[in-house]
Amino acid sequence: MAKEFGRPQRVAQEMQKEIAIILQREIKDPRVGLMTTVSGVEVSRDLAYAKVFVTFLNDKDEEAVNAGIKALQDASGYIRSLLGKAMRLRIVPELTFFYDNSLVEGMRMSNLVSNVIKQDESRRVNPDDTKED
Repeated sequence: MAKEFGRPQRVAQEMQKEIAIILQREIKDPRVGLMTTVSGVEVSRDLAYAKVFVTFLNDKDEEAVNAGIKALQDASGYIRSLLGKAMRLRIVPELTFFYDNSLVEGMRMSNLVSNVIKQDESRRVNPDDTKED
């Protein structure tokens, strides 16, 4: 029977917590900002590479998101060194940062569903609005 959570998953969970702490306390780049959230980490089986998925809660435009990702990519060596001190891994994974738009897409979908529900309720209250003359 296979393990429920293998080592890469456990390392990824711990990395997610540590990177979030590092971004909050250590990174002072204004392009990154204080409202950066680490939404997930995927680690390769050999623990040599890690994809870090982040969201920026205060940035709505694509240019600010791209600047934030570039700033994180530029600081990845520093983040990696701090991560090595915090986690004591033999090999600290090479970090690659990606923007995770699932939060934004989820909010957009939720708004669309809410609007459809409101329109449906208004049609039930006023059934004459849907008839054509």
